[in-house]
Amino acid sequence: MKGWLVVNHFIQSGKFEELFGMLLDAAAPLDVGLEKLTNSRVWLNLASWGYDIPDSERPDFVLFWDKDVRLARELERLGLRLYNPADAIEACDDKAETYLICKAAGLKQPESIISPKKFHADGLLDDSILQDTEKLLGYPCVLKEAFGSFGQQVHLVKNAAELAEIIRSCGDRPYLIQKYVAYSKGRDIRVEVVGGKVIAAMLRENEGDFRANLTNGGHATDVTGKLTEAQEKLALAAAETLKLDFAGVDLLYGEDGPLLCEVNSNAHFKNLYECTGVNAADHILRLICSKNK
Repeated sequence: MKGWLVVNHFIQSGKFEELFGMLLDAAAPLDVGLEKLTNSRVWLNLASWGYDIPDSERPDFVLFWDKDVRLARELERLGLRLYNPADAIEACDDKAETYLICKAAGLKQPESIISPKKFHADGLLDDSILQDTEKLLGYPCVLKEAFGSFGQQVHLVKNAAELAEIIRSCGDRPYLIQKYVAYSKGRDIRVEVVGGKVIAAMLRENEGDFRANLTNGGHATDVTGKLTEAQEKLALAAAETLKLDFAGVDLLYGEDGPLLCEVNSNAHFKNLYECTGVNAADHILRLICSKNK
C-alpha cells in the first residue's frame, strides 16, 4: 500500500519535521510506502498531469497534514480518500465554523458571538454592538481570531476599550468573542482521538497565562485513562460531529462540567508523546491500514 503525506511547503521547522518523521517511521513497519509531498509539489504535479492522476502515480490514500482545503477538495474529486477529509479540515481550521457546527449538535461550549463580515478593514463595530457584547458575555471575555494555532491570536479582553482596539487590529480577519471561563484559567485537557476512541489525554497547566498551551510556557500531566465520563463523551462527540478520523480535542473545565474549547484536525502530538508515551502516529497509520484493506 502506498500513500502521500501532504504537508505545507511554506512551514519548515524542526518541530514540524520531527512530527512528519514520526508519521513516516510509523508507516514503515506496516509495509506502507508513505511519500512526503508538499502542497506546492502536488499542485504542480496535478497541472502537469492535466488535473488527473495516472494510475502509476495514484496513491491508495492521502494523509493530509495541511490546511490547503482547495487541494484537499481537488484530491477528493479525483477519487482519493483523505485522512482527514476536506470538510473536516475546513471546519476545524475556522474556529467560528467549529463553534457553529458543534453548537448545532448540542455540544457544550462557552457562549460566543461570531464576528460579522467586514468589507472595510478599518471599520469598527459601533458602540451599540460593544454594549450588547458586554451584556451578553461580560468582561473579561476572550476574543479569538477564527484562524490561528498554538494559542496565538487569542486575547483576554478586560474592557470595552480593549475590545475595540483588538477588533480594530483584526482588520477584515474574522473572529469570535467568547465568555471567559474563569474556572478553567490556565488549564485545559488535550484529548487525542483516533478512529472514534480516546488513545491519550494530557492536562495542560500554565500559571502565568490564561491560555494553557505548552507553547506559551505551560506544563503537562498524563491523564490518559483518567478522564471523567463527561469529558470522554464530549471529546468523542466533537470528533464524530466534525467527521474526523483523528483529532486533538481541547476541553475546558466548567463549573457544571466540561466545555469544548477547540478541535484540531492535524494536532501536533510530540508533546503528547513525551507526556503520555502514546505515539499517535502509530494509531493513525494503523487506522488508515484498517480502512484500506
